[in-house]
Amino acid sequence: MTQHIGTKCVQAGYRPNNGEPRQIPIVQSTTFRYESSEAMGKLFDLEAAGYFYTRLQNPTNDYVAAKIAALEGGTAAMLTSSGQAANFFATFNVASQGDHVVSSSAIYGGTFNLFNVTMRRMGIDFTFVQPDASEEELDAAFKPNTKAVFGETIASPALAVLDIERFAKVARKHGVPLIVDNTFPTPINCRPFEWGCDIVTHSTTKYMDGHGAGVGGCIVDSGNFNWDAHKDKFPGLTTPDESYHGIVYTEKFGQGGAFITKCTAQLMRDFGSIQSPMNAFLLNLGLESLHLRMKRHSENGQKVAEWLEANDKVAWVNYPGLKSNRYYALAQKYLPNGSCGVVSFGVKGGRAAAEKFMAKLQIAAIETHVADARSCVLHPANATHRQLSDEELVACGVGPDMIRLSLGLEDVEDLIGDLEQALSVV
Repeated sequence: MTQHIGTKCVQAGYRPNNGEPRQIPIVQSTTFRYESSEAMGKLFDLEAAGYFYTRLQNPTNDYVAAKIAALEGGTAAMLTSSGQAANFFATFNVASQGDHVVSSSAIYGGTFNLFNVTMRRMGIDFTFVQPDASEEELDAAFKPNTKAVFGETIASPALAVLDIERFAKVARKHGVPLIVDNTFPTPINCRPFEWGCDIVTHSTTKYMDGHGAGVGGCIVDSGNFNWDAHKDKFPGLTTPDESYHGIVYTEKFGQGGAFITKCTAQLMRDFGSIQSPMNAFLLNLGLESLHLRMKRHSENGQKVAEWLEANDKVAWVNYPGLKSNRYYALAQKYLPNGSCGVVSFGVKGGRAAAEKFMAKLQIAAIETHVADARSCVLHPANATHRQLSDEELVACGVGPDMIRLSLGLEDVEDLIGDLEQALSVV
């Protein structure tokens, strides 16, 4: 029976057998016992399914990953220690030293730094393009060694909406996967696989958890990218892996399982960025109400954005749901039921006025966080994007006066009242 996404939020990923716990069990164990070395050896050789060390896999994590895969419409998924780890693993799983990646420039500052600094040190080159780049501009960014394209459905904090279908079309033409970070909309408001995306990532720390209780990330494979059709580009997936006795991932695990299996067996094994079973348990509690919470977050975001746009002390407002927004048409296409609860804006008076305004807020707390049940606010140029130069800030769509306001689940009348009294100092 086909289930609606709200039912999947509650039911997918775990179905207890007779007499088993109704809630997902927390398997808080580093190791698992076996009767023989031969049985364990089959696990290490990827010849049998099972668990032997939580750094690679854990039942609690797998139940939750399966739920997220069901929500996104994917074939396989894995949890990571953070969204940053998810984006690194997803990219590094197909690109290595000497390779090249095309990325939207309007992405989270931490991801931009990961690509532009840290992964460049690893010998991977990046070309950054505008999120609304034309097909011709995207084509021009490709090189013979390009292995992937990356973007964010809704960029943090620039709130640019990615034209997923256009990026997917160009990526497909060049025989590489499109990786999309879908953190802000979540699969409730947008499912990138339906628009041609191949791999989806999430910072589950945000709306999926929803309560600021646990840091985490997730990678989901659509199962749609044909790695064997591009064997020369992706030898890590299509040729023998000598660290696992010559196993070929696409042959052993198929088109729908090769990417996540390699990511787990190689990258999680070597980097160890696993999500703790306790955090996975907390994440699942958040997922159970995700379809209800996203509706409220989006409603609050829309109403507050409209109120700010009408206020004469506000210099500008950026929210995809506003008809005046440059991404409104794309938002209507990809996010018809709402985008998210994050609004970016600037107050008249620039950086100094922004700091006074933020200090005056009583409900929204100044935090290095976003997409929570509780409203929070941040000055990105002074925090998450602090490591970027002025030129890089402009490229990311983050001005020095930008305020990022994340609307929680509070009554919108109270949120607007708090904004109104805080604006009295501007």
